[in-house]
Amino acid sequence: MISVSADTLSLTTSEHIVVVRQAVRQRAIELGFSLVDQTKLVTAASELARNTIQHGGGGHVVLEVVSDGHRRGVRLAFEDKGPGIADIQLAMKDGYTTAGGLGLGLSGAKRLSNEFAISSTPGIGTRVMIARWK
Repeated sequence: MISVSADTLSLTTSEHIVVVRQAVRQRAIELGFSLVDQTKLVTAASELARNTIQHGGGGHVVLEVVSDGHRRGVRLAFEDKGPGIADIQLAMKDGYTTAGGLGLGLSGAKRLSNEFAISSTPGIGTRVMIARWK
């Protein structure tokens, strides 16, 4: 997989969620994603950006346009240095929440993406990578 372009965006305030949503939508439009695929990617990005701020205490996202043979896509890597996730398997279950929400953030982001990877170490932080292909 080849990174064609990359931007790093801060995630510390709710205004940054809007910036991330706009940047992700713009990249998806540039790559010719359908409206449905744009919406899926932007929704997943929004959920993960919110998690990075609310649960991770802030961090950043690396937004990349990537190429893999004939495929082009958008890859997002959200990183924080927050408390981490003690039980990733539990956190990935629909309905599990630590913040009183619907508990669909991580599992929903996974369903909306073509690729999903998460790593977390308690006391160190969390990294979530998603990708969506055209």
